[in-house]
Amino acid sequence: MSTPFPFTAVVGQEDLRLALLLNAVSPAVGGVLVRGEKGTAKSTAVRALSALLPEVAVVPGCRFSCDPAAPDPSCPDGPHEAGNGGMRPSRMVELPVGASEDRLVGALDIERALAEGVKAFEPGLLADAHRGILYVDEVNLLHDHLVDLLLDAAAMGASYVEREGVSVRHASKFLLVGTMNPEEGELRPQLLDRFGLTVEVAASREPDQRVEVVRRRLAYDDDPAGFAARWADEESAVRQRIVAARELLPSVRLGDGALRQIAATCAAFEVDGMRADIVMARTATALAAWAGRTDVLAEDVRQAALLALPHRRRRNPFDAPGLDEDKLDETLEEFSGEGDEDPDPDGPGGGGGQPPPSDGPQADGGSGAQPEAGDGGEPQASGAGAGEQSAARASEPFRTKVLSVPGLGDGAAGRRSRARTEHGRTTGARRPQGALTKLHLAATVQAAAPHQRARGRTGRGLVVRRDDLRQATREGREGNLVLFVVDASGSMAARQRMSAVKGAVLSLLLDAYQRRDKVGLVTFRGSAAEVALPPTSSVDAAAARLETLPTGGRTPLAAGLLRAHEVLRVERLRDPARRALVVVVTDGRATGGPEPVALAGRAARLFAADGVASVVVDCESGPVRLGLAGQLAGELDGTAVTLDELRADSIAGLVKDVQRRAA
Repeated sequence: MSTPFPFTAVVGQEDLRLALLLNAVSPAVGGVLVRGEKGTAKSTAVRALSALLPEVAVVPGCRFSCDPAAPDPSCPDGPHEAGNGGMRPSRMVELPVGASEDRLVGALDIERALAEGVKAFEPGLLADAHRGILYVDEVNLLHDHLVDLLLDAAAMGASYVEREGVSVRHASKFLLVGTMNPEEGELRPQLLDRFGLTVEVAASREPDQRVEVVRRRLAYDDDPAGFAARWADEESAVRQRIVAARELLPSVRLGDGALRQIAATCAAFEVDGMRADIVMARTATALAAWAGRTDVLAEDVRQAALLALPHRRRRNPFDAPGLDEDKLDETLEEFSGEGDEDPDPDGPGGGGGQPPPSDGPQADGGSGAQPEAGDGGEPQASGAGAGEQSAARASEPFRTKVLSVPGLGDGAAGRRSRARTEHGRTTGARRPQGALTKLHLAATVQAAAPHQRARGRTGRGLVVRRDDLRQATREGREGNLVLFVVDASGSMAARQRMSAVKGAVLSLLLDAYQRRDKVGLVTFRGSAAEVALPPTSSVDAAAARLETLPTGGRTPLAAGLLRAHEVLRVERLRDPARRALVVVVTDGRATGGPEPVALAGRAARLFAADGVASVVVDCESGPVRLGLAGQLAGELDGTAVTLDELRADSIAGLVKDVQRRAA
């Protein structure tokens, strides 16, 4: 077994270390979500935490880690008699992003259950993580069906495995810790709310601190055991402090004043539900215990808010998480006179016993706001050439109806187009390829029935062989690649018009966010096209690129289509199962170079030849319309809609039109 990097040897990252330690003191806090760029010690710190946790008392031989003081009465390995048990180290169980459902919840042997009536159950990761840590690296990339199972287990404290009426239930209470890079996409709101705390991490910009990070990492790589031995005393001290804080925790008093500050803070930031209040209360109590105090102070409440509220405040999907710390201080000050604490900022143990945290993300969250125009007029985009205008702001987004890809796909689980999936409505049966996951009971019985006499059946039970088993085929929804091809030329440059165009694309991006799609952005203007954003799961990144998109110059429509076609070709090699939907946003004009209209037509026919589903958003305005966008849609073998028709109340016939053209 490899030697983990010592927790106390992690340089900086005070917020991350504090959040993990608070969960070690009080698992009821509810886990940690660590957001940050790659290479910031997220996974290193999480994996190092397990070595600091106290040992766990378990029933000897129980695969489900039952507590000998209060064994689970419905444990599959039970019943157990209460009494003395053995001790084992706390576990940190890692859930791979690509894990199967059976690997997470466990596997039930359907063949033995049908033929012998025996519940032969192999525990999964949820059983292994009971009374320990369940760690998910890149949690935002976890498939939706695994997220659903995690949500169920976290809500009920138990895992249920059901296969055609045969069920197994076992306790599963774990500390959920996840890491993610926001550039790769956001979490579903339901799972996001299940994390008690969240922290943002970033690499230090201080040269001395970066030097120390490199020095320690190289020393660890050269001699892991020797490096860990040099930090053994610090590790032991933190381990003892965790034990002492756990023992002190029941004695910590959360006064009415602190409770009112917690409630007022949650109300001021308009968080949904009451979970935030409860998590803040538990976090503030854990902070006091970690500092060796029995009273919760105002500093504890403030620190708890910075850890528990940023991911819960009411916001649009494209807003960066964070808290307005000035507003937080004002709220705490307003209710500071109503409590029974006497906080002393300079006293011992203030701020939870950790160094003051670095400033977190502010309320504006780097939303991409553009500077206001000064006396010299509107600011020019960086590197702007002749005729180029600064970026126009997007108009208010609106709700759109789904644009789906015709046919039946096999892509990743999502909420857009029809697909063959492991979850959804049952549409038929087939012989299993590999392990059986979803039994089609009627088809299995039908396959076994003709052979009962030959197999010597004498009793009431059905004699089932492996060849009789049938896998259920199901139909659900998949996520697609939505590739936006946006005309940023001079013909689109009217500020009010471009604002409406950006608002429409932003609305479609919001829809893609909700439907778990990948998105990409190709823009064309001047004399060429560029990939503003390669296909990614981060819809936020696409919205940010769209916000800063300048306009101006000629309209190289053919170049934009050819660049989009190349993006799709490369993406098919990377992710062949994911189908694409191309959304071309243009007025249909093509200028620059010889025969620009003919070139654009030939480029469009490449998409039609490949069977790529496409929609042209017609941005033409004015009393005289040339209908060029409609002609482009015909070349693409797609459909054309106006900006007004994109709205949910006027787009009802669009999907049918796309499907009719593809038939």
